Amino acid sequence: MSRRPPRTASRARTAVRALVLLCAGAALAAGLTGCGDAGGLESAGPTPTAAGPVRLWPDLPPVTAPPYDYGEGETERVRGVRLPGGEVRRADPVAVVQAELAADPDQFRGEDGVYETTVRRIRECRERPAACPVLRPYYRDLTGDGREELIVAVRMEEQQTGLRVYTPKDGGLTRILADEDQVVGVQAAGRNLVVRAVSAGIPGYEYRTTWTWEPRRGAMLAASDEIVRVRSATSPPREPAPRSASPSPSPSSSPSPSASPAPSGSGSGAR
Repeated sequence: MSRRPPRTASRARTAVRALVLLCAGAALAAGLTGCGDAGGLESAGPTPTAAGPVRLWPDLPPVTAPPYDYGEGETERVRGVRLPGGEVRRADPVAVVQAELAADPDQFRGEDGVYETTVRRIRECRERPAACPVLRPYYRDLTGDGREELIVAVRMEEQQTGLRVYTPKDGGLTRILADEDQVVGVQAAGRNLVVRAVSAGIPGYEYRTTWTWEPRRGAMLAASDEIVRVRSATSPPREPAPRSASPSPSPSSSPSPSASPAPSGSGSGAR
């Protein structure tokens, strides 16, 4: 059996509610700042008039020439790498990068082969692991499907960093993001990757690109790209600093268990 509150308590609450409503009504009617000295309503001042966007040059002709292809939104399945069960932590990041290099030797060379040293070091990762440019991987669910993606970074010449994101699909891996830039920091914010890169022409500023999963395209796209002033005050908390990934001792490109699972978390040439 439910217990009713004492009648005196019920009457007290009713009286308090009536007093509050009376006070609020008097304040609104008389334009007062409150009922009493504290806790009342205060005016926020005059409201500025809303101004909608105005279209400039409305007679501009439509664009008919194809836009310049920056490669955004391109995806590609990693050939030669199998991932039974779709568990990306079982994939060897070095084997994944080497498989992509074998399928497309030019993707890490840059224009005119300026990153030939990077290509050579990737190929020699197993023989010379200390010089391997593939950094420690991170894992994060960026697509929102409940499964983690593999996030890889490759250090290149001219202080460039190649960023790659792979998603498990059909027993293998599909690359959903590939980008290079003079990266000074990468942050994981929810299902976004925020890449900070130096600004070549504006000292004291940097580019910040937010990469977000776009399900209709099936890739991560640059949802926002902005130029911001660099502040030297505080920086967001870091995850452990990435180290070179330890390649599997096997020369095969088939994925092998990663040496040590990393916490989740990681841009076109210098702008």
